[in-house]
Amino acid sequence: DSKGRFVLHRINREESQYKLCRINKIYIGSKKIPVAVTHDGRTIRYPDPDAKVNDTVKVDLATGKMSDIIKFELGAMVTLVRGRNAGRVGTLMHIERHLNSFDIVTVKDAKGHTFATRLHNVFVIGNGTTPQIS
Repeated sequence: DSKGRFVLHRINREESQYKLCRINKIYIGSKKIPVAVTHDGRTIRYPDPDAKVNDTVKVDLATGKMSDIIKFELGAMVTLVRGRNAGRVGTLMHIERHLNSFDIVTVKDAKGHTFATRLHNVFVIGNGTTPQIS
């Protein structure tokens, strides 16, 4: 809602079969096995080599395997999950890399307002104007 609180809403059966997870870390584990760690603490062994940090993966809840990758790139549809702008949805416009500090991203929402926030506050939910979740 407008105060940054998340509001529950009903989803259909198809959408309840998967979950979007943001990749926080990728590393090589024991016995040279690549591992991806998501925002909710899941560890996915043998992730797709195209998956990078800050990308979002669609995880099948029945098997725990990733099925799709939504790249963190300019023009992607994002939602903000932390900070003063939490709950806002918009398009990723610009990424500023700052060494030894927080990276800043610029987001433009549907009403045309442009605002900036820290990189770790942003969660990619779709490509272009089509979200993967409702």
